[in-house]
Amino acid sequence: MFNRKISIFLEQWKDKQERKPLILRGARQVGKTTVVNEFSKQFDNYLYLNVERSIVAELFEKSDEIDELVRAAFFLLNTAQKEGTLLIFIDEIQFSPKAVALLRYFYEDRPDIFVIAAGSLLESFMGRHISFPVGRVEYAALRPCSFVEFLSAIGEDQLSVGLENIALPAALHQKLLKLFNEFVLVGGMPEAIRFYSTTKDLVALGDVFDNLLTAYTDDIEKYADNKTLQRVVRHILNHGWQYAGERIKFERFANSPYKSREMGEAMRVLEKAMLIELSYPTNSTSLPVFQDVNKSPKLMWLDTGLVNYFAGFQKELFSSEDISDVWKGKIAEHIIGQELIALSLKVNSKRAYWVRDVRNSQAEVDFVFNYNGSLIPIEVKSGHNAKLKSLHKFMESADCNIAIRFWNQAYTIDTITLPSSKTYTLYNIPFYYACVLDKFLEKQIRSYSSPASPAL
Repeated sequence: MFNRKISIFLEQWKDKQERKPLILRGARQVGKTTVVNEFSKQFDNYLYLNVERSIVAELFEKSDEIDELVRAAFFLLNTAQKEGTLLIFIDEIQFSPKAVALLRYFYEDRPDIFVIAAGSLLESFMGRHISFPVGRVEYAALRPCSFVEFLSAIGEDQLSVGLENIALPAALHQKLLKLFNEFVLVGGMPEAIRFYSTTKDLVALGDVFDNLLTAYTDDIEKYADNKTLQRVVRHILNHGWQYAGERIKFERFANSPYKSREMGEAMRVLEKAMLIELSYPTNSTSLPVFQDVNKSPKLMWLDTGLVNYFAGFQKELFSSEDISDVWKGKIAEHIIGQELIALSLKVNSKRAYWVRDVRNSQAEVDFVFNYNGSLIPIEVKSGHNAKLKSLHKFMESADCNIAIRFWNQAYTIDTITLPSSKTYTLYNIPFYYACVLDKFLEKQIRSYSSPASPAL
């Protein structure tokens, strides 16, 4: 077990006065069970109930009374109940609509019991088989590990703490870049990180990735409720990796024979399972952000390590000093996107990118980021500022005066003057700070700004 950001959230949830049962969302194999098992060590009693087991599901089907259910669970697990606190973890809860319904009674009748539920396929079942106790539960999302978690896992604890506290000496820049490039290759799946931390063998990681894909493919029967949908989902899982970070069209995606309606349905199934995200563009340069679902989305996968392996970019990445040079910069963009979404534990967090589709004047910015009520543009590029033409166009109409560029060089700050004479501050930030971008901005903007000329 290594440090995960969500552990802090669970501590805060535990101490809440108005605590509700927590539904933990996330794709298979992102570490939900491991995280909760580690968290359980703080409790006097712990019941792990996996509803995929029919004998466990039967517990919920045969009892409407919480106290009776708890007593039966202790007997079933052959565990003696002690005095003190009790944590119940209901895993794969989507397989028992009755278990989901009972969450409201834990909240109303036994708020002293700590309850966490999880289900990697949960959203695929919502609206069809399950009625959720609205207002009686709360949610959090667990995603693949970030770079700061990766550092902790491979034994670089001091670097992990330094990164978290934005206190890394500039002299360590090259070391951190090297470690970040390793992270890009390994990715954030806990099993892959555990394997790599022990063996340092990138080649043998292929077995881990193959096993993960096999597990996702085996789940197709649960994702999809008809044969056609199963075939389309399988096609995406087998052939969609090389389109990561690209704007896609559903019609005949990845050289398939499938039509837009069939492909769109399959994409949405995989999105509900949190294996992919369809990131739609916006033309907003200020909040709120309205994504245009009528335009082509970018396909973002849950993990860049999986993308590198199945799309065949590992060898090129291994020999590259700058990840921006690989696959036209798409790998760099994808890993930064993975780091940005991991900043939030909110289930409904989505990445967005900016476009301006004006005749003879198209522009696209990789990401837009809500920071302190302002919409901040983010580009993932190396090189001279002249390459940031789309960013300059965004800033012409933006209501903020800062922008971010992630690159492989040291941290610098530029003042950019636009043709309109408007000026803005460009923060050029090393890739490895993406996982703590909110903290980085808070510290750096505070130190760079003065009361007379605020950065925002």
